[in-house]
Amino acid sequence: MLFNSIEFLLFLPAVFFLYWLIFKKIELQNGLILIASYVFYGWWDWRFLSLILLSTIVDYTLALRLKKNKNNLQRKYLLWTSIIFNIGLLGYFKYYNFFIDNWIQLWATFDIKMHESSLNIILPVGISFYTFQTLSYTIDVYRNKLEPTKNFIAFASFVSFFPQLVAGPIERASNLLPQFFIKRKFEYQLAKSGIKLILWGMFKKIVIADNCAIYANDIFSNYNELSGVTLILGAIYFSFQIYCDFSGYSDIAIGTARLFGFKLMRNFNYPYFSRDIAEFWRRWHISLSTWFRDYLYIPLGGSKGSKFQQIRNVFVIFLVSGFWHGANWTFVVWGGLNALFFLPLLLTNNNRKNINITSENKLFPSIKELGQIVFTFTLTTLAWVFFRSETITDALNYLRLVFSNETFLKLNYLSTIERFSFEIIFLLPILLLYEWFYRKEETPFNGKFQLINETIILLLLLVFGIYSNYSNFIYFQF
Repeated sequence: MLFNSIEFLLFLPAVFFLYWLIFKKIELQNGLILIASYVFYGWWDWRFLSLILLSTIVDYTLALRLKKNKNNLQRKYLLWTSIIFNIGLLGYFKYYNFFIDNWIQLWATFDIKMHESSLNIILPVGISFYTFQTLSYTIDVYRNKLEPTKNFIAFASFVSFFPQLVAGPIERASNLLPQFFIKRKFEYQLAKSGIKLILWGMFKKIVIADNCAIYANDIFSNYNELSGVTLILGAIYFSFQIYCDFSGYSDIAIGTARLFGFKLMRNFNYPYFSRDIAEFWRRWHISLSTWFRDYLYIPLGGSKGSKFQQIRNVFVIFLVSGFWHGANWTFVVWGGLNALFFLPLLLTNNNRKNINITSENKLFPSIKELGQIVFTFTLTTLAWVFFRSETITDALNYLRLVFSNETFLKLNYLSTIERFSFEIIFLLPILLLYEWFYRKEETPFNGKFQLINETIILLLLLVFGIYSNYSNFIYFQF
């Protein structure tokens, strides 16, 4: 079920009214959330509900055994059982064909023909998210940072919580799970802030992301025929498409959770105003970045040790992050590029330089700050070309044509064939201005001019929203 669908528009108020008016006891509310979450997920394909249930049962059982067992060796066996199960589940459904196909191609380089044995495996929506969520629960119990719960319904509701089930934020059990044991009362201000987040998220998804997608898809599909200027536009369109698509989903998820009295972590913090790559990754997909930091980067040694070890740890994190996004070498290259962009900051000890709000207490950025923002956006946009392309060859050819004299100097890039959009040129500055002037706030609907801003966004949703063929959120495929 999509957030931007008619089904969800009917589903959400139905669950909301049952939750607050009928199911007033916490046990009944948790049960309703569990049923609603399974309906929400099963709307896509009910068969894969068995995977969520299996993952829930395995980590629920292992966590309880970890608590009871005091033998360090046996506790490690239990932890590795959870790791192998969750990573194995993710690996089979997400990467099986990738490894088989690459194994066949490897032998083909030596003129040895291998039997084609790829399977038509469907990637379950959200599997990368809920496997990481349950895995972090078991790890935290193993580290004695969290008490395991004996309440299966509460734990199953935590794993399958429908607002953030299929595309995050990837919640920690230490934050979300205890909220299932606290008596929840309807809080008007919390619900109001949730509705504001939903509205802002819908604007980013339906108005910005879906409009950008039309032109970005056309440009990347026909890049061989287009000018260098158009290819630059295509890369910029995709940069805003993926940002508004994913952050829009996160805003809707966080806002929806607040309607039911839950508080989820923030997942995006205006990343395109970052002054360097390190700051960008502190503001982009925060739940995943902090997950890798706590469960991979720090166990590897983090920023301690020699420079070689620090560099190794950075590359491991970014390459694994890239591979987490999809079974394609383009994602690995994307991760590697971000590691390379991060490297100069690490070597000069400047990776923690920009931790405050950009141009704090200033109306506009300085020339230096503006240059840093533009440069960082350029680097991330360059990397997004690999993320969006079907193959590494496509990405390299795309970038080559951007800088090719023959294509760059074409003057017909404003034509319809060249995929120029006056709507996007009008809408993107509105997005940027709102985010800039309200960068200290969650949404533009906080602070001054709330009613005016809400009216403007509603009008933009009505006039420019894409409703005729609502599209999936990009991160559903991960």
